[in-house]
Amino acid sequence: MGATAALEALCRRFKGFGTEHAVPEQIAALGALAGIGGSEAARAVRRIIVERIVQGPGLISALEAAAELGVGLPGNIVVSLLRHEAPEIRASGCRCTRSTPAAIPLLIELLDDVDRVVAMEAACALGRMGRSEARPTLLRLVREAPSAAVIDSISAVADEECLVILGRIARMRPDLADAALAALDSVGSSRAVKIAAASRRLPPS
Repeated sequence: MGATAALEALCRRFKGFGTEHAVPEQIAALGALAGIGGSEAARAVRRIIVERIVQGPGLISALEAAAELGVGLPGNIVVSLLRHEAPEIRASGCRCTRSTPAAIPLLIELLDDVDRVVAMEAACALGRMGRSEARPTLLRLVREAPSAAVIDSISAVADEECLVILGRIARMRPDLADAALAALDSVGSSRAVKIAAASRRLPPS
């Protein structure tokens, strides 16, 4: 049995436990799967979530591993996560959402979530789908609290104002310059190309 299969089996051994307290063995196994990476680990984590092998407080660790591995979850699972009472579950659910029709209206609702992290993750998820509803939130975030995730998400919905801000970040934030330039390159419009070229020529401010 390979390492990935052994870790999945370890999680399954404790199925039905952990509704009130996280099972340490499951948490450790999920962390190890995220560390191993790759498609096999991603499929294992997806099965663990879909089959409800991990429940209760341990679910957040499963979702964090899924997000790190780039796992997309089925629509019915995503909907239940986006409606969850715990904000950390809603936030992680956003990170594991793909372009599922049933999830889109829920993500739009979560743009106004009382938890800022949930609202940010909802905006990022919608941005990755190319949904313009996310632009105002992403624009505010890229101005006030830019991050690689926000920059990546805004590229699919970027307008002129977004492009200018991305160019400014590329010049003034060495830690985020690569992300901003990659976003401009992915937009690919003549305006984005010009801003990216100018940012590459100028030394960091």
